[in-house]
Amino acid sequence: MPLLAAAVTLLLPTCQQEEVYDTSFRIAQLVVDGGVQYDDVTYSGVWAKSPLKIRFTQPVDKGTVEGNIHLMPYEDEENLLDVDVRYECGDSVIGLYPRDGLDFFSQYRLNVWQGIRSAQGTLLNTGRSYTIITEIDTIDKYPRIPDEELLDKVQRHTFRYFWEGAHPHCGMALERDQAGNTVTTGGTGFGIMAMIVAAERDFITRAEAYERICRIVEFLKDDCETFHGAFSHWIDGSTGKTLPFSPTDNGADIVETSFLMQGLLTARQYFDQPQEEALRTDITALWEGVEWSFFNRDRQNVLYWNWSPDYEWAVGLPVGGWSEALITYVLAASSPTHPIDKQVYTTGWAQGGDMLNGQTYYGYTLPAGSDYGGPLFFAHYSFLGLNPKGLRDTYIDDYWEQNRNHTLINHSYCVDNPKRYVGYGNACWGLTASDGNNGYSAHDPSNDQGVIAPTAALSSMPYTPQESMAALRHFYYKLGDRLWDEEGYGFYDAFNLTARWFDDQYLAIDQGPIIVMIENYRTGLIWDLFMSIPEVQDGLRKLGFSSPALN
Repeated sequence: MPLLAAAVTLLLPTCQQEEVYDTSFRIAQLVVDGGVQYDDVTYSGVWAKSPLKIRFTQPVDKGTVEGNIHLMPYEDEENLLDVDVRYECGDSVIGLYPRDGLDFFSQYRLNVWQGIRSAQGTLLNTGRSYTIITEIDTIDKYPRIPDEELLDKVQRHTFRYFWEGAHPHCGMALERDQAGNTVTTGGTGFGIMAMIVAAERDFITRAEAYERICRIVEFLKDDCETFHGAFSHWIDGSTGKTLPFSPTDNGADIVETSFLMQGLLTARQYFDQPQEEALRTDITALWEGVEWSFFNRDRQNVLYWNWSPDYEWAVGLPVGGWSEALITYVLAASSPTHPIDKQVYTTGWAQGGDMLNGQTYYGYTLPAGSDYGGPLFFAHYSFLGLNPKGLRDTYIDDYWEQNRNHTLINHSYCVDNPKRYVGYGNACWGLTASDGNNGYSAHDPSNDQGVIAPTAALSSMPYTPQESMAALRHFYYKLGDRLWDEEGYGFYDAFNLTARWFDDQYLAIDQGPIIVMIENYRTGLIWDLFMSIPEVQDGLRKLGFSSPALN
């Protein structure tokens, strides 16, 4: 009879149980030869001298153990750890007690080789190599404070990205904090909304917000290249010159321009005092200068994302179907100077109804979009200004249901965790476009790479306050030593516990929605401002929308 190694398992004191786990230690993930995986072992808080125990089907020959069982750091496999070896259950269980303990959230390799024999001389039938990932420390990293104070803190720290971290010359938002001179059009629109929140919450004064937004608008008006009134995705913050987003995308980006205009029009609505008229006038000039109808591309009844002075429509990307770009069609219809017709919305955006879904995922019906709803920024970017409460049109009866159910599906998927990634759960969730350990990607249930982005759950606060608040507490209290920068701009962009990876960068388009959507949850400030804009109200009616916010 061969000597089988059933598993590296953490055993209760009895020798009679087969696959059970000791409550004194937790392994977040244990992979056998890249195949079988064991997850979610119970943890009671005792770490330093906790054992790894290996059960065999027969008592082992103790003389064959040394040299055939090795425990080592995963990335330093020549540095064997000192362990005390103890035998239990009639020598059929080997306990390995690391003398210096195992570190939190660290990866180890355990090799069990074939040279081990049973007491009767039977050889182990096969060797095995185990990858062990210990769980992250669950001790609070910061003192507990009331939830309202925590929301204040997150908004204040995240706002610093757009204030202290802005480009020193033009005041626009850097594409990411390590982007040099590259500023972002859409991220600046989000940042302008964040400045309004900051002024209302006394992080800065109203006068300071006014001065900064004036500087941004002056740069946009006097220095930046435009293409049929639209701005490029990326801009050199020192010169205003276009920075190509891709080889053939060195001109207008109408979607990014719509995010910018969403912010500028909100600022025009907010700064309503007589002495602030100059800013309102300049914003109106930028707004009315955008030739939205040009991006209909020869009246094809769909807006096109990009136009280049060198390559024209070479990118060839139509803006249609459910995505982050509903705001683009709303503003295009709202333009007093270069509007689109309703048919462009009907054919291009709604695709005659083909953008609808109607399927149920995890018990939640998704009115529109792809399976599982796609990345969560679809429920954020357009709805920083557009209030989905009571919003409806020909295609979607309730945009609030669309966004709430999309978020609940995303949350439920992470709780279900079908790919068994480390850390996923009720308080650790949120898949959206973000950095990742393998580069930037639009993460969602159909493109799940184990990457969680704080912006996904936090920017969903209006839709899922209980689930989002649980995530906020987890990100701050439990992961804060790796994920939060007390001296910087709040939460880093993303993390992957399975890969033991935490980002060290911030992205404007992920930072902005955190501040704005938390504020919309708390007071509805930005929703109220944007939905009261006369041109926007006209555009929504033109497209067949109804809303309690429409006069």
